Amino acid sequence: MSLNIVVLAKQVPDTRNVGKDAMKADGTINRAALPAIFNPEDLNALEQALQIKEQNEDATITILTMGPPRAAEVIREAIYRGADTGVVLTDRAFAGADTLATSYALSAAIRHIKDYDLILAGRQAIDGDTAQVAPQVAEKLHLPQITYAEKIESVKDGKVTVVRRLENGVETVVSSLPAVITVTGSADACRPRNAKRIQKFKYAVTPSELKALDPEKTKMVESRPYLLLKEWSAADVNADPDQIGLKGSPTKVKGIVNVVFQAKESKCIEGNDQAALEDMIKELIVNHTIG
Repeated sequence: MSLNIVVLAKQVPDTRNVGKDAMKADGTINRAALPAIFNPEDLNALEQALQIKEQNEDATITILTMGPPRAAEVIREAIYRGADTGVVLTDRAFAGADTLATSYALSAAIRHIKDYDLILAGRQAIDGDTAQVAPQVAEKLHLPQITYAEKIESVKDGKVTVVRRLENGVETVVSSLPAVITVTGSADACRPRNAKRIQKFKYAVTPSELKALDPEKTKMVESRPYLLLKEWSAADVNADPDQIGLKGSPTKVKGIVNVVFQAKESKCIEGNDQAALEDMIKELIVNHTIG
């Protein structure tokens, strides 16, 4: 069956390398100061899309990402693994967006895509941990949503069957299409890059990147249409200027505190003093160090 899958992917700052320059004065992330990586759970979502494609020969996977022009690297990474194409939603007007403004922009882009059956995304991004964007996209598009998906078992006859991972077990859910599904980190890890696809698509670029190539590479890309990725602005997707970027973001960062943990005192129990050990455990529980 013909199946069009849109995977929402985000290029995020590597939170393992957060330092004092990680935030700007206005409370937004200083992305230039941090290494950029493919959001981990979005890779889990991509793998589910790839597995669906293996079961449906006519399925196509489009990666949709919002960010600065360099976010096109996320699309290339996805294509190397088996995705078909992608769109970079990029515009200075999108800068500083919270989850509400981000979900609005993404939903506008999905409407512009028009033909879609499944929208997949990671449960949450590591630079915010809100798990709000994909569910908000579902609400804006008036689509059913399934969250915490660990396995998409089947897509057939206009329905999708999903296994959800919950705190105390699992449940199987069936939804009509189109639908939005968020995938957890406990789902199958994404497959590695394919060497043949790297060779075929290593020069895949957006129009902005094409301008920076030398004439020879530019001619090569123009002769191979599959290498040209799409790049859309706010105007391209008919986004309302009042609902995007900082202007469309009701969430505001009021202050940032750099917290440094330091040991101010220590206690030591010598020998086999069971009573002293029990007292220390009780103390740690009371002050919430453990428990």
